[in-house]
Amino acid sequence: MSLIEKTASELLALQKSGQLQATEIAEAFLNAYAAREPQLQSFMLAPDASVVRQQAEAIDAKRKKGQPLGRLAGIPVAIKDVLCTRGIRTTCSSKMLEHFVPPYDAHVIERLKAEDAILFGKTNMDEFAMGSSTENSAYKMSRNPWDTERIPGGSSGGSASCVAGGQAPLSLGSDTGGSIRQPAALCGLVGMKPTYGRVSRYGLIAFASSLDQVGPLAHDVRDCALLLETIAGHDPRDSTSVNDPVPPYTQTLDQPIKNLTIGVPKEFFGQGLDSEVESAIRQAFREYEKLGAKIIDVSLPHSPYALAAYYIVAPAEASSNLARYDGMHYGHRTATPGDLIATYSKSRAEGFGKEVQRRIILGTYVLSSGYKDAYYLKALKVRRLVKKDFDDAFQHCDVIMGPTTPTAAFKIGEKANDPLALYLSDVYTVSCNLAGIPGLSIPCGFTRSGLPIGLQLLGAPFTEEKLFRIARMYEAVTDWHTRRPKL
Repeated sequence: MSLIEKTASELLALQKSGQLQATEIAEAFLNAYAAREPQLQSFMLAPDASVVRQQAEAIDAKRKKGQPLGRLAGIPVAIKDVLCTRGIRTTCSSKMLEHFVPPYDAHVIERLKAEDAILFGKTNMDEFAMGSSTENSAYKMSRNPWDTERIPGGSSGGSASCVAGGQAPLSLGSDTGGSIRQPAALCGLVGMKPTYGRVSRYGLIAFASSLDQVGPLAHDVRDCALLLETIAGHDPRDSTSVNDPVPPYTQTLDQPIKNLTIGVPKEFFGQGLDSEVESAIRQAFREYEKLGAKIIDVSLPHSPYALAAYYIVAPAEASSNLARYDGMHYGHRTATPGDLIATYSKSRAEGFGKEVQRRIILGTYVLSSGYKDAYYLKALKVRRLVKKDFDDAFQHCDVIMGPTTPTAAFKIGEKANDPLALYLSDVYTVSCNLAGIPGLSIPCGFTRSGLPIGLQLLGAPFTEEKLFRIARMYEAVTDWHTRRPKL
């Protein structure tokens, strides 16, 4: 296995044993970026080769002197371009923020720097994280390394594409309705949406503030746990950040859950689920049964309404959050002169793409006088019922499992003119965000045409440690996570 196909944990071990230097790792991934980026289009902003080399040299120098090193020393981490990076452009893949250079780092970027990670470029995404395919980027179309004619998922499509494609061993994404788990599933990776409040949102450019969470993408469960362990924890700058200690996820990873009970919701196995995806999920259940797990049926009766509720709550919050981008206070300003209202209108029309405009209009409508009660407040009531469904189900099981996505990756352009069909890509993931619980996607097979399939694990609030251990049980007896696309 080449250097770029190794996991972060393997690269850390090789450095610790003296067989590898951080500079060698940096060069390997810089070369992979140069060779593969024209094909994959994973990055919004390229890694700065000179800065990457300087970071790697500094880590090697510290190791040579015997100085203490962080837990991610020498490991390149790609950053979704929705996270603020001091002195480096942060665009959200939007023309609206094309020239925005933040004066500060997001909390998770501070954590990566403190642990000696090498910041490795900014990844492409759906504009303002609104989309499920990365086709909504204002700049480029990221591609799936398993089939470059297909989408990598979204909105963290670039973050998934670059890791699956061997351009970085780890990446950060954000998940508002499935934007980490869905691309992880479609690209054959492990992706975690933490419990709401587990990871600080300070410096995360907001889409829907009550739903957004930052999380890791990686090749295997151990790397995913390592990255979450690094970025999680309390931050007083985020009022929704929970002040609970972060469990040592990587230390307990190989301790199986005894008397494991898996809940399977009947609502996740209905119309629209691809037969190959369902077959792979059912086979994963059989593997768990061989490991001693008990499979039971559970019901999430309000989950059929979750997608509709999500597409009211999320656009409503987006309408509010994106109101600041008016060409006066923030963001792109039109070059066409006019009065105040004309400047606002033209700036926003030029700066926002069609999908962002669609969601702003929808969100403004459901918040408007005469419609707020009929739509927005009703959606909040459905959200509470969705959360109660999970609370009730977890009284009977340790984890809920099902498909991450209804299909494998679809072809670029296949759903571009049908927003509703695209929204249905998130049918199994949005309820997790509405309920604020943790969700994890792990690879569990491939279609006959060689496309990855993801198994989704959902847990009660702040049970990330348990989810990692349950995922590791399956990973230890299968090899899906070791497979790499041929590029």
